[in-house]
Amino acid sequence: MCVSDDLRRHADAIYKRIFEHPFVIGIGDGTLEVSKFRYYIEQDYLYLIEYSRVLALAIARANDISTMSWFASLLNETLNTEMELHRSYAELFSISRKSLESVRPSPTTQSYTNFLLTTAYSNGLPGITAALVPCQLGYSEIGQILAKRGIPKEQPLYSQWIEMYTSQEFTRLANQLKLLVDTVAEGLGPRELAKMEEIFLTSARYEYLFWDAAWRLEKWLV
Repeated sequence: MCVSDDLRRHADAIYKRIFEHPFVIGIGDGTLEVSKFRYYIEQDYLYLIEYSRVLALAIARANDISTMSWFASLLNETLNTEMELHRSYAELFSISRKSLESVRPSPTTQSYTNFLLTTAYSNGLPGITAALVPCQLGYSEIGQILAKRGIPKEQPLYSQWIEMYTSQEFTRLANQLKLLVDTVAEGLGPRELAKMEEIFLTSARYEYLFWDAAWRLEKWLV
């Protein structure tokens, strides 16, 4: 079994909690309150900004030009295409571009992105890829699960979200990142592999918390 599959297997209980979360189920059957999805869109935009910083650090940490190029392409796609699509999608939920730029990160968003950045600063490429891949794997699997259950045609904006994460492009991205995890893990000893697993599991837990924060409309208590 390759390292990426082994990591995913060890996080199976976490992913099951994600797939069964009422927020995720609500997207799939169209019953999710729009206010909660709006909150998610706003926080996800902030996540993408910090995610881009992690990709920039991954470029610097890469050991070969091919890997540098791959992360550079992903960074360019995220900053100049995906974030613009995110802004346009947000407008469909009456979230203006100006208001999107003024959103404050929730406690969970700030904690999750700080974890990603700290990992990127203090680890090599094995740690960085282990931190990034749980998000791509989760979204790809969520999209596939919800699509199999049936697209909520009465909620076309949720249907659009599901279709985005079941697209060939996104599936290819998730698979490429999995392959990169396996590549950078080659030759690592037990200690380094255990560190990758620790990072992977922490990111997976944050993925769950991110969905849960949107469900609860999490706010700062003070």
